[in-house]
Amino acid sequence: MAQAVASAAMPTPALSPSAPLPVRAVLPWALFVGLLMLVALYFVGAEQGATAVFSGAGVHEWVHDGRHLLGFPCH
Repeated sequence: MAQAVASAAMPTPALSPSAPLPVRAVLPWALFVGLLMLVALYFVGAEQGATAVFSGAGVHEWVHDGRHLLGFPCH
């Protein structure tokens, strides 16, 4: 009984419905994240051989395990 009285004494905050996000506010961030994902996909999947931007095997060694995890062959 005492517990019911204590919980009734504390008011619960009313949750107001959140407003939807406008597309104009989200679109630049979505494009930025999409561009970062494409750059990361290039470095993991294609940065070696004829399409290499950087010479040597440095980038290949840094992304080697991620390349195999995502199913890209490299050997």
